[in-house]
Amino acid sequence: MVNSSGHFPAPVLIETEPIDGQLPYELRTPVRPDAFDTAPEAKIEAIAAHFEAIMHELGLDLSDDSLAGTPRRVAKMYVQEWFAGLNPAARPEVKLFENRYGYHEMLVERDITVFSCCEHHFVPIMGKAHVAYIPGDKVVGLSKLNRVVQYYARRPQVQERLTRQVGYELQHSLGTADVAVLIEADHLCVMSRGVNDTHSSTLTSDYGGRFATDETLRREFMRQIGK
Repeated sequence: MVNSSGHFPAPVLIETEPIDGQLPYELRTPVRPDAFDTAPEAKIEAIAAHFEAIMHELGLDLSDDSLAGTPRRVAKMYVQEWFAGLNPAARPEVKLFENRYGYHEMLVERDITVFSCCEHHFVPIMGKAHVAYIPGDKVVGLSKLNRVVQYYARRPQVQERLTRQVGYELQHSLGTADVAVLIEADHLCVMSRGVNDTHSSTLTSDYGGRFATDETLRREFMRQIGK
């Protein structure tokens, strides 16, 4: 991952690159190569037709004025909101700035909203992410940390993959291995079906660089996010 000069090699990105092409294969969301051959509006129309069929099979009366527009509403929600992070065009550009003020301590952005969707049952995952990094010669606008989290969250996910995707993306975008990510979330597939446990939550973490080797630094990160 790190070359002989001690820096991450810059990922080579080309216009036709598939979703997550900058990530190692094991961290990529499983998406077909032709996933974006269809225009978003055509996808909405197709999904609406399929969801109408599902509602019909459930026995719902789609002539009711409360239900008539539901298939299209759901389709638009999937394409434009819940799963917008599947579209590589939505990947945020992480612009860096010169670290003119010489800040080289840990920077923490905590309580970033996480809204995702369990890829096993297609029900929500809701929680928050805490991200930290130690700047080198460059710093990043704080909102970009939120945008990276939200980009990878807005797709069918498992929390373990999401955590590692955010960590890897930030390491390469920020040009430093010193990145920490912790996500805590509630899974509606646990809360609303199966075991029906409404009290448990899931925590996952990804530590790179000094966060992986320095226990004191990790403890300070946990203290700053209130853990």
